[in-house]
Amino acid sequence: MDIVPDRNTPLPQLIVKWAYTGIRLALSPGATIGYFAFFELLILLLRPDIVDKDNRVRIVPAEELAGQYDFVIIGAGAAGAVLANRLTENTNWTVLLLEAGGDERLITAIPALSYSFVNTDMDWQFKTEPSTNYCRGMVNNQCQWTAGKGLGGTTGINTFLYIRGNRRDYDNWRDLGNSGWGYDDVLPYFKKAENMSIPELRESPYHGTSGPLTVEYLKYEHPMTEYFLNATLEMGYSQLDINGKTQIGFHRPQTTIRNGLRCSTARAYLRPVTGRKNLHISTNSLVSKILIGETSKTAYGVEFVRENMRYTVRARKEVILSAGALLSPQLMMLSGIGPKENLEEVGVKVIHDSPGVGQNLQDHVGVGGLAFLLDPPYNTPSTLTQITDFLVKKEGQLYDIPDVDLLGFVNSRCANSSIDFPDLQLYLGSTALNTNSETVKRAFGLSDNFYATLYKNIIDKDAYGVVPSLIHPKSRGYIKLRDNNSSHLPMINANYFEHPDDLETLVDGVSFAFNLSQTPTMKKLNPRLNPNLIPECAYLNFPSRDYWRCYTRFFSWTFYHFTSTCKMGPADDKMAVVDSGLRVHGVNRLRIVDASVMPNVPSGNTNAPTIMIAEKAADLIKQDWNSIISGGCKISNVRASEIISPEL
Repeated sequence: MDIVPDRNTPLPQLIVKWAYTGIRLALSPGATIGYFAFFELLILLLRPDIVDKDNRVRIVPAEELAGQYDFVIIGAGAAGAVLANRLTENTNWTVLLLEAGGDERLITAIPALSYSFVNTDMDWQFKTEPSTNYCRGMVNNQCQWTAGKGLGGTTGINTFLYIRGNRRDYDNWRDLGNSGWGYDDVLPYFKKAENMSIPELRESPYHGTSGPLTVEYLKYEHPMTEYFLNATLEMGYSQLDINGKTQIGFHRPQTTIRNGLRCSTARAYLRPVTGRKNLHISTNSLVSKILIGETSKTAYGVEFVRENMRYTVRARKEVILSAGALLSPQLMMLSGIGPKENLEEVGVKVIHDSPGVGQNLQDHVGVGGLAFLLDPPYNTPSTLTQITDFLVKKEGQLYDIPDVDLLGFVNSRCANSSIDFPDLQLYLGSTALNTNSETVKRAFGLSDNFYATLYKNIIDKDAYGVVPSLIHPKSRGYIKLRDNNSSHLPMINANYFEHPDDLETLVDGVSFAFNLSQTPTMKKLNPRLNPNLIPECAYLNFPSRDYWRCYTRFFSWTFYHFTSTCKMGPADDKMAVVDSGLRVHGVNRLRIVDASVMPNVPSGNTNAPTIMIAEKAADLIKQDWNSIISGGCKISNVRASEIISPEL
């Protein structure tokens, strides 16, 4: 394709035109890191607001690392970044924040590209163990589980959705023996984190307006949004604030976006405080072990590898583990805390037998790949137009998340309809997975044959998608050590659909999707459900419940909401790993602050709840260390090493 410059075309648009051949590859199926780098070059030239060079996080050089800090935080994701900010508010405390990945990439700021970051160096690239009960359409029958690797963690590559869950989620946590974790207790921390920038919600008693985390609607609203909204109204659902008083209903998604661009916890919590002298941030630093005294059972430091060099750093007050629901239990076990049998099996010396570490794994699983062909009432801009709009005009479809133009919560037939506690979450999107085939296959780990069979003859046809998600799973999975090598990822058993109710609830979600297509509003678009059948399910009547049960076992969609593998609970619960202060049972000066401590997964996306947990944890830590009693007197700012002499 030849680009002929126009004398009247502004220079920025000329740059985009000249670069079009390369940049379209960055947005095409099969995008690679090389193409990301090319796109980032254009961002460097044309979008200084994304580059934000004056506010980037400062990474401490290895030679400047101190031998000890008051707090060592492992993981700079949704929780770790929050803790680093809040704990360094006390200028007498020093904090080291360790992150296995690197700094945020410029490309991650763009909403529409989120799925392109899967299976890159920004992703840990977890896979579950092979199964014949779920993810059967994936390569080797393994679910691909994405988790962000880099500053901001998964908040740096996710789809931005800001969902807190349901009031009853947190009241249930409290009622399981976790005092201080009821809804009325945690709501102030949701509000503390939030800078609600949606005008009609700024006066709501459920929202905060002065926190670090900006929450907005997506900058671009797709024409399909209005169709979806009208259709759900015709089905009897309200339009409401799903983070407000009640949850059942639909609305445009609230997102962790600032001026249309990603607002990760790195951007919200780390960049504003990168100049603090008492905060050191070390990236590309893989922690291999938490150092714990065998007799005292007291954590006193960590070992980590950076640039092929091994370092040992001591913690005067606490080691705080914020590596997420998959890596936190792994690191606990590698350090000698976990189920005795698994540790001994792989040759790890047991310091504390904690049978709950790695157990109780929960995730929101959904039905993937539903596609409804339609006659679109709009024209889709060309790729060149979308690129130009984004880079030059700061507008257009690259500010959209095409998979989630409307979001809502409904009851299945299994739910208690007398209370506001829905069991299905619905994602309605202006595109389906029959486009960008290589990106889709890479993002979900789909086998070539499965993808080709499911979407034959409809590749790149106009279609919309509906994804039902199970938000109260009854099935439980687990994590085990594969071996005692910290550089190897753990064994993950998702155990989706182990409980039969989970599958039945999801099939009700498929029924919702079909009923949506039959509303007067959607019928204007002439919607047709993808007619292609999965061969292994084709013997069942289509579109019967039996067929959809079979289908769901093939296209099991994970939402990457892994939680509960180091659950919070009282000491008399043998499967509880931390107490209500998030202190590890049986080990001194070690806390876990991330999604792994959730007793049960909340009713929605886990980003906002994890940030809330970190905000609350920061206050718990401050209260503990500012209220040490000696001889009946309060002692402030006392170093732990002056009170406890751990066995080293």
